[in-house]
Amino acid sequence: MFAVQDEVARTIVAILVAHVNKGETERISLKPPAVWQAYDYYLKGTQLYALFFSTFAARDLYECRRLLETAISIDPAYARAYALLSTTHQFAFIQPIDEDYLKPSTIDRAYELARKSIELDPNLPLAYAELGMALSYKGQRERAIAAFQKAIELNPNFSDIRYAAALIFSGQFLKAIDVSRSHMRLDPFYLPLVPLMPGMAHYLLRQYDEAAVYLREYISRAPNARVGHAWLAATYAQLERFEEARVEVAEVRRIDPKATISTLPMKRLNMFKDASDNEHFFDGLRKAGLPE
Repeated sequence: MFAVQDEVARTIVAILVAHVNKGETERISLKPPAVWQAYDYYLKGTQLYALFFSTFAARDLYECRRLLETAISIDPAYARAYALLSTTHQFAFIQPIDEDYLKPSTIDRAYELARKSIELDPNLPLAYAELGMALSYKGQRERAIAAFQKAIELNPNFSDIRYAAALIFSGQFLKAIDVSRSHMRLDPFYLPLVPLMPGMAHYLLRQYDEAAVYLREYISRAPNARVGHAWLAATYAQLERFEEARVEVAEVRRIDPKATISTLPMKRLNMFKDASDNEHFFDGLRKAGLPE
């Protein structure tokens, strides 16, 4: 009975947080710009951050960054703004938006911003989550998972889908699926990015039918997400649904005409701990028809 009560309480907390954030964003839209303060700019930034996951448009990422930098200029000790600003550099690093794509200095900047956030507020779970993701992209998988675990230790109700990504990169696919499902259950307003994680994990477990369900949801909510189309193309190819696989490859090339297997971050960064997992993904892409 107590376990059920605890689960209900966690769910209520997650739903309330989502509603409060949405309500606050709507509230500040009615306020005159002259009275906006750092918190207002931060909330505006979170709104653009959420929108970016659907559009993958550089303008949304840049505007999000501008708003957060404005918040920091007003309040230089605003730890949450530093944490979210770290995220903008992480996505510039991993997505082919501009010249920051896969540039070491970009992820170094993300790492330093996360460290600054922790320095300003050592008890902020979000700061450790940002640090964990930056460490994942730097190939420091064990430290990345430790950072996410620290975030959860600080607040057992804290949930960040990128913890699942860190687990996937370290080869812990089943745990990544559990974390993903828990996140989706606790946050019914989850970002479009969220289904990508169980989709990737199921693919790497060779559970292609299950992977396709999550990946289709992802691209339906984020049609300009190159990575989603790439994983779905590989999934369809492994299911021998080659016509559908070629359609997804065409979408990858629509979004990034220069896309090849060798230009993908999975190839250039060796994201997975086990090299065979990298090759498993590339095998699906070759079958789907993406050029080497």
